[in-house]
Amino acid sequence: MKALAATVAFCLVASMAFAQSPELQPGERLEKLQFPAATMELKGWTKFGNGRVYTLPVKAGQHVKVSFSTKSKFAFLSIFDLATPDEEAIFGTDEDGSSYNITVKDNTTWLLRPYYSKVSPRRGLGAPYSILVEPQATAPQPTAPAEKQSPSPLFPSRQ
Repeated sequence: MKALAATVAFCLVASMAFAQSPELQPGERLEKLQFPAATMELKGWTKFGNGRVYTLPVKAGQHVKVSFSTKSKFAFLSIFDLATPDEEAIFGTDEDGSSYNITVKDNTTWLLRPYYSKVSPRRGLGAPYSILVEPQATAPQPTAPAEKQSPSPLFPSRQ
């Protein structure tokens, strides 16, 4: 009975770990990152099937901005949430612009995947890129304007 319980526990832990591990395309290399305390710059070269992809753990409440820059009009960045079962990107520079600024809602791990578009007229070249991961300061909470102090009826003001 203990062996069965241990097997079930192992399967549960393995399935949870599997949900957080990305499926890589042939030739991709995975680099695991830690959430930075200051701005982190990732530089690389992307070519279909050859390049680095990155995992970035994020925690609920963290404010982060991810910016992508390249000189190529055929290189893009997609960000995937590995905790979700669907394979849709939560952000893509091809449709959403060059930067992603968000306050994270749940603890999760993101997959940052720079890629070179297959529809480029010169497929074999690839392109250099730069990714900035910038932790953002917590926005100050707006405070209510101070109410005017009205004189207390119990203690009239002196004149």
